Amino acid sequence: MKMPNGYGNIAKLSGKRRNPWRVRKTKGWSEDGKQLYINIGYYKTREEAINALSNYNQNPYDIETNSITFSEVYKKWSEEHFNEIVPSAVRTWKSAYSYCKPLYNMRFKDIRVEHLEGTINAATVGQCTKSRIKSLFNLLYKYALKHEIADKDYASLCNSVKSGSKIIERIPFTEEEIEKLWENIDYPFVDMILIDIYSGWRPQELAILKTSDIDLETGIMKGGLKTDAGKNRIVPIHSIIKPLIEKRYNPNNEFLFNDEDGQQGTFMTYDKYRGRFNKIMKKLNMKHRPHDARHTFITLGKQFNMNEYILKLIVGHAIKDITEKVYTHRTIEELKIEIEKIKQ
Repeated sequence: MKMPNGYGNIAKLSGKRRNPWRVRKTKGWSEDGKQLYINIGYYKTREEAINALSNYNQNPYDIETNSITFSEVYKKWSEEHFNEIVPSAVRTWKSAYSYCKPLYNMRFKDIRVEHLEGTINAATVGQCTKSRIKSLFNLLYKYALKHEIADKDYASLCNSVKSGSKIIERIPFTEEEIEKLWENIDYPFVDMILIDIYSGWRPQELAILKTSDIDLETGIMKGGLKTDAGKNRIVPIHSIIKPLIEKRYNPNNEFLFNDEDGQQGTFMTYDKYRGRFNKIMKKLNMKHRPHDARHTFITLGKQFNMNEYILKLIVGHAIKDITEKVYTHRTIEELKIEIEKIKQ
């Protein structure tokens, strides 16, 4: 049966094939007058091929989206997502992707739960990395659904990663340890730890704090990453650390903190900060992790009876109380008053 002009064509390919019936449609003409085709798909029977062509003509869809592979979805997603996160986070996603080779060349629309679970189970890594792979699947399917590449979230049905809740022990700096930091203030980057103890930034937020987001006149800093509650928040400059920030502040530098001895540029990263932090801990005989400085601020805030909601606003924690969540008139002066409750 001959198809109407412009309808498309069906042909049975030679040789032994699982799906010998090819369906394609003309998408245009080359400069020398030859037809240019797009393949709609390959099918087991002529009847299936006719139905596929009929369905396409009744409701045309993006062929490129229909045939896009797992790797291509990852590439498109990463081009957007990697611009919004810090370099250390980028490396963790790239690492997770490196264990997804069985999926690289599969059409995204053909991937099912067994493929996702099989990839996770086959990865010779620990549970932490497997959880990261699962998280990558979640984000890719969220992207695919948004762009109509997939019509079902198979990642949400994937349950290969079964691990208990990860408990991270946060140990605040003691009063004696904070005093010891002040006694060693001239040691490189000790000031960075003290600034964090009295401001509550996440280490990666502090590392990339821009000078343009610091207003010494009004006494505030702006910044934040990770969550909606944490982004673009205002943190007052505690009077205790104001001299430290003033000493670091240079309007000619993009960032407040710079690593002049860095082998890969002077800009600070979380990895660089962690290395400097660990060096300080070893020198001063302390046992802490970078996030302990932020936890110390939260602990001190509670100890000195800071307003609960203002403390959450400063550190970027979500506020569940709907009354406070919609309350947008917390003034800078209120934030300053509360943060100054913390004493040295």
